[in-house]
Amino acid sequence: QVQLVESGGGLVQAGGSLRLSCTASGRTFGNSAMGWFRQAPGQEREFVAAINWSGGFTVYAVSVKGRFTISRDNAKNTVNLQMNSLKPEDTAVYYCAGRSVGYTSTRPGEWNYWGQGTQVTVSS
Repeated sequence: QVQLVESGGGLVQAGGSLRLSCTASGRTFGNSAMGWFRQAPGQEREFVAAINWSGGFTVYAVSVKGRFTISRDNAKNTVNLQMNSLKPEDTAVYYCAGRSVGYTSTRPGEWNYWGQGTQVTVSS
């Protein structure tokens, strides 16, 4: 079993930056793909970014590409999401996710482990 705990959410003005972190415990973190999803009120959970087991491959949603950067530190069991040039439409609860395999997916149903979520609010 894998436990994921997010931190770093908060309130920021449009154009600002936030850095989300996720710390994993339990199963071998270094063999798992990691990702971030988000869910706004009344909307489905959507893919944001993912990184493979080694950190050598990353994938982003079109809406965040060029503004967000995902990274991982396997020695510290952490995955981070650096969010720059934030927009009001980025407002959502952000969830850290892990897979039991090392390659990524953009489909929420293909992820095995989830954190409790952290709120990100971007004011205009």
